[in-house]
Amino acid sequence: MRNSRIFFLLALLIAVAAIAWYISSHRASPSEVTVYYSKVDGQSEIPWTISARAQQPGESAAAYAQYLALYAASQAVTGPPPDVTAIRFPAGTRVLSASVDATTATVDLSPEVNHPGGALNESGEFKALIWTLTALPGIDRVAVRVAGSKVATLNGGSFEIDEPLRRSDW
Repeated sequence: MRNSRIFFLLALLIAVAAIAWYISSHRASPSEVTVYYSKVDGQSEIPWTISARAQQPGESAAAYAQYLALYAASQAVTGPPPDVTAIRFPAGTRVLSASVDATTATVDLSPEVNHPGGALNESGEFKALIWTLTALPGIDRVAVRVAGSKVATLNGGSFEIDEPLRRSDW
């Protein structure tokens, strides 16, 4: 009788430990993404760490990479908190979609981005976007689209976006 109690308690302890391990190993933990914003001098970047959800159980690596690209691009376009002085995308600009194919992220921006703001602003806006996305694992270049179309330059005409951009372009 005593041996059967010990066996039962031992089995119960093992079952509880197995359940605790399963729950802890399958629970999503928070992740972080570094978003960059260009200082008004247009030369230097401000890194800003934000929380992002972790890869979910059963979510493919490709689906998670696409989520991170969309989330990070949206944060870069939205800009830093109002009290941070930085170059910002034109008001109303938003990310319509983002995808990842091999080492290239493609970001489709709304037409509001096509607002003449000068060479310094254009360069700072896109530098922040490219640096943010290339900080993600596996991404080394970013293709930009405007309202679904490949465009040579924005209305300002000073910054070419018809080919994928890399950090080394700055």
